[in-house]
Amino acid sequence: MFDLHGKVAIVTGGNGGIGLGMARGLASAGASVVIAARNLEKSRAAVAELKARGWAASAIPVDVTQEAAVDALIAQTLEHHGRLDILVNNAGTNIRQPAHDLTIAQWHTVINTNLTSAFLCAKAAYPALKRGGGGKIINIGSMMSIFGASFAPAYAASKGGIVQLTRSLASAWARDNIQANAVLPGWIDTDLTRGAREQIPGLHENVLRRTPAARWGVIDDLAGIAVFLASPASDFVSGAAIPVDGGYSIQG
Repeated sequence: MFDLHGKVAIVTGGNGGIGLGMARGLASAGASVVIAARNLEKSRAAVAELKARGWAASAIPVDVTQEAAVDALIAQTLEHHGRLDILVNNAGTNIRQPAHDLTIAQWHTVINTNLTSAFLCAKAAYPALKRGGGGKIINIGSMMSIFGASFAPAYAASKGGIVQLTRSLASAWARDNIQANAVLPGWIDTDLTRGAREQIPGLHENVLRRTPAARWGVIDDLAGIAVFLASPASDFVSGAAIPVDGGYSIQG
């Protein structure tokens, strides 16, 4: 039910953080994982780590905000592997500024990286997924898909948009046996959130106090949900937005 042998998965931003955690999960279940990111050196290091564990992985450099680059990513994946079964739209960034200090250029940077890229990748992957008889799309939202945050208006808007995009894709492509779901990570210990801890006083203590699990998540906490949503186990799950946050979002 959770076997991914013979499947090919693209993970955007898969060379670190949550993306790497998901790539580890998919590869451990048997998928051939394509790490797709801008930093090729970092991607090669991630591929080397996966291969050292006996798992199948490769790297393709891409700027997911550029339509031509995304089209090339899909074409190269099909050329090398002959198929595509799983797309994880994980690439993301954040610029922490209140709305009154955020420039339009910063707004576009965050929206294009987090939301527009997911649309571009899903659109480009659709013909290959359909041709293969179906597939899985996993979009990475955030707990800020649910909550507001004074310091992240563009990020919150992009992650709210991810949930609605996911629902639209799930509805449109169900007839093609393509399931689209969103994962909403909570406070996960990554380079991105380490920067937040430096910028936001008291964040670490607040996270521990509010999270019933009483800890920050680690990237491997995302491995299992990736395998579930990529596998036959989730064939009747589509359009869902699933928190992976140690219970953070259930607190009043």
